[in-house]
Amino acid sequence: MSDPANLRVFEDIEPGETHQSGPYKVTREQILAFARMYDPQPFHLDDAAAEASVLGGLAASGWHTTAIGMYLYFHGFVKHVAGMGAPGVDEVRWLRPVKPDDELTLHVSIPTTRPSASRPDRGFISVEIDMRNGGGETVMTQRFSMMVQRRGAAQDIRPPLAPHLLQAPALVETPPPDPKLCGFLDEAEIGAEFELGSQTFAPDAIIAFAESFDPQYFHTDPERAKQSHFGGLAASGWHTAALWMKSYIDARDRSAALRRSQGLQVAVPGPSPGFANMKWLRPVLAGETIGYQTKVTGVRRLTRPGWGLIESLNTGRAADGALVFSFEGRILWPFAPGR
Repeated sequence: MSDPANLRVFEDIEPGETHQSGPYKVTREQILAFARMYDPQPFHLDDAAAEASVLGGLAASGWHTTAIGMYLYFHGFVKHVAGMGAPGVDEVRWLRPVKPDDELTLHVSIPTTRPSASRPDRGFISVEIDMRNGGGETVMTQRFSMMVQRRGAAQDIRPPLAPHLLQAPALVETPPPDPKLCGFLDEAEIGAEFELGSQTFAPDAIIAFAESFDPQYFHTDPERAKQSHFGGLAASGWHTAALWMKSYIDARDRSAALRRSQGLQVAVPGPSPGFANMKWLRPVLAGETIGYQTKVTGVRRLTRPGWGLIESLNTGRAADGALVFSFEGRILWPFAPGR
């Protein structure tokens, strides 16, 4: 753990800085383990299905790639600064699949810095990330802003949530399946909304994910987290996103089973090329339950025969209905056979 007295503060960071981290070797076992937990799609789990997909072989979940990116970003930059987290991510692009035995390096640049206009304890630095494989090919890019504590400023500590919100419920509800969630692109209705299910963020799960991918102290150390601006142990934003994906795939599987029972064909989507405008609107603290949703916002035909894109607004809401998480997604989706 870094000595807080030796961490760089906002005033120490210069526009134009660059940093590098890695390499990080991605193993087959890691790809399978992450996919089983958060993104159990065939092209992340099954060699034959992956070979037949547009990925051309077994590949890591995009969410796994972003989580590895966070791990490298932490060790190459974040662990050396008085970071206060990020309010979101402007854009992530998954440009090439990450395959078993790929060795990944992260290249970080800091184009600009600016003090917060409303919170005197922090400033914002803009960050651009380029993750490359061993052949020097870019596999992922990101753009986002990070909050960094200012010199001599005490953190503006957020009061903890009411005690009843910190108690994990005995049962997490699963919404009924909706066959439209696995329909073909021709059936997609702009404005259609789907409840995906809920996930409870247990303290040990928050810590386990963070220790693997995002080991900032407010995600790993319950006592120190109480003194942070979050006011308690908070889930990594990437953990929040990964559990959205888990909820989405679980809901899609339920939908597929229902469609088959009705004698209907099931659409098998492809991978996502990335997403935009991810927002972590407030921290998800230990014990909270978040309900996840998706809404179809657009449908586009592609030049690739038989395929298009479904665009969506994806959200997470706390028990009181407050929006805590959102992003704009895109996913390759097939038309009905013969269309």
